[in-house]
Amino acid sequence: MSIRIIGDTLPNIPWQEKEDESHSPAWRYSNNPIIKRNPTKSAARIFNSAVVPFNGQFAGVFRADHKHMQPFLHAGFSRDGLNWDIDGEPIHWVDEEGNDYPMGRFEYDPRVVKVDDVYYIIWCCDFAGCYAIGLGWTVDFKKFVRLKNPFIPFNRNGVLFPRKINGNYLMLSRPSDNGHTQFGDIFVSESPDLTYWGNHRLVMRSGINWWQSTKIGAGPAPIETDKGWLLFYHGVITNCNGFVYSIGAALLDIDEPCKVLLRTNKYILTPEVDYETNGFVPNVCFPCAALADADTGRIVIYYGASDTYTALAFTTVKELYDFMLENNELGIDDGRVVR
Repeated sequence: MSIRIIGDTLPNIPWQEKEDESHSPAWRYSNNPIIKRNPTKSAARIFNSAVVPFNGQFAGVFRADHKHMQPFLHAGFSRDGLNWDIDGEPIHWVDEEGNDYPMGRFEYDPRVVKVDDVYYIIWCCDFAGCYAIGLGWTVDFKKFVRLKNPFIPFNRNGVLFPRKINGNYLMLSRPSDNGHTQFGDIFVSESPDLTYWGNHRLVMRSGINWWQSTKIGAGPAPIETDKGWLLFYHGVITNCNGFVYSIGAALLDIDEPCKVLLRTNKYILTPEVDYETNGFVPNVCFPCAALADADTGRIVIYYGASDTYTALAFTTVKELYDFMLENNELGIDDGRVVR
């Protein structure tokens, strides 16, 4: 069946044709990882980071774990989306009046979403000593303005939709706790002004099948298609050696994104190769950004590998849609609706 991306033409996104005959709709870049260990003077590892098109090239906000182990956000630029010039110093935030805004103890796992002409940054921040969602914006990736926290602790994996829906901003999130959460479902919230948030609704639950049985969380900003919002997300299983993070996909209703139309019962990417299975935190594929070309249907996924590297995977909207139709999670299981 046909499906079409609604969005910009991006002919210069990174791309590599599929070479293997695997049944997965996503395939890895042969030159992964694109960001290796000790990429800057201050950073030991850069991973779980966000990339967007910018002025015909690319810009990003990167999670950089410094050599004292604390993570902070750094800006970066690239001509080709593969080779990055990342600032050596963390992003300096100012408040809405232009006053310095202190960073806190940590900043990590950013997403960047363009809404109209503004690039919004959403990340996990230090809020009164707790884990919460931070929100800010930039127009040039040089000046960064901090907004009020959208939610109280504890919450992670905040992701804005790339346009207003029914007049409101929408944000996906995963309520959590103050530790390395052993649970997590995806919810959606609305706001007329990015300050006051409400109408919180469940989108998807974890615990449906093994690869996503412990928790799930939204990944990159949803991609608009003529069939609905395409959402990449991470799913986690707990085994005898700890957590394993894989990548799945879902299709949400275009006007009511709390309604799930399709959801993969199989992962589309799971830790299998050395840079995903061996690192600071083994067995992690964690998506934070995706670039989509409306003309060709090509999609490139930026993901963190083993909390150590930044890597790329490729797919097309048609191949992914066909896979989702063939491996759809939705249905009735033991008398309950699976979502």
